[in-house]
Amino acid sequence: MQTTAGHCASAFGAVRDVLEENLSTGEELGAGLVVDIDGERVIDLWGGFRDVERRVPWTEDTLTNVWSTTKTVTSLAALVLVERGVLDVNAPVATYWPEFALNGKDHVLVRHLLSHTSGVSGWEQPIVLQDIYDRAESTDRLARQAPWWAPGTASGYHGQNMGHLVGELVRRTTGVPLREFVAAELAGPLGADFQIGVRQADLGRVADIVPPPPHPYDVTALDPAGPMYKTFTGPPLDASAANSPEWRNADLGALNGHGTARSIARLLSAITLGGSVDGTRLLSPATIDLVFQEQAAGIDLVIGEPLRWGIGYALPQRETFPYIPDGRVCFWGGWGGSIVVMDLDRRMTACYVMNKMGPGVLGSPRTESYLRAIYGAVR
Repeated sequence: MQTTAGHCASAFGAVRDVLEENLSTGEELGAGLVVDIDGERVIDLWGGFRDVERRVPWTEDTLTNVWSTTKTVTSLAALVLVERGVLDVNAPVATYWPEFALNGKDHVLVRHLLSHTSGVSGWEQPIVLQDIYDRAESTDRLARQAPWWAPGTASGYHGQNMGHLVGELVRRTTGVPLREFVAAELAGPLGADFQIGVRQADLGRVADIVPPPPHPYDVTALDPAGPMYKTFTGPPLDASAANSPEWRNADLGALNGHGTARSIARLLSAITLGGSVDGTRLLSPATIDLVFQEQAAGIDLVIGEPLRWGIGYALPQRETFPYIPDGRVCFWGGWGGSIVVMDLDRRMTACYVMNKMGPGVLGSPRTESYLRAIYGAVR
């Protein structure tokens, strides 16, 4: 029995089959999946339920928290400012945010924030999740910190604070918070149903998040002085917080973007399609080229896995992401499995979102199954 709605080109029937199988077995609760090739949506599917009681169907306009897939939009916002000549990726962060120069951070560059190499991957203790909802105070705390490793020498995933760091650059250079910039300069012009946080009027469309199995990291076994321990405990993150009013009202450019697969694919296709989406130009080819300037390659100090970072996005690393092909491809995803892939060689943007979080930090078995089916159809 068909369990999805929407459209799927016949060549991608295997992708629909995988999604329907996951929905019918309960591996998925609710999900959306979009593939855009050269500006045409060859897949635009959704199905399942918004709630664990399976009473409210997942519809075309269902919004869900996409965790770190939010970072792909935050990075796009920064690149748009680079395109406009407002930001320089090779300039010190302190050029735009003077207070950030404190405690040895005067040589941290904008590209270090965008490639997770700044040495400021979390907050110093004591800190709890509620503290980061106060954007002004929590951002000031980051400005006062010393780096946890030599900036630019290695990546250490800025899991929870990347949106505060890059968002402050957006605020300092435009005068508006990140969430307002995304709404006015990205989502609005492209007609993309995406927002950081959730507007009050849209709360009724949001799918509740179902937390994943226990975290794979035994934090108690880590070195308390190391970046991994300090990042994962600064602050500790409970996935169920994503269903709270406080979370949905916050401006967390690393974590609480809410959207559909269609909206995220539309926004990020600006990178895939040479900077322009349906006549609205956000980027030039030269700015897009910055994404592919490798900034770090090796064991990430926070994730503990091999990663390659360009400016704003991960680059293919077959050891960690065997289902992402080599080439002019960039991507990133969110805790539990959501992902967006920009494949410039194929002019293809693929996005998957869901509410039932899978195990692990870097994708999930479901993420891999969809991308393998997608690439199986386009090769």
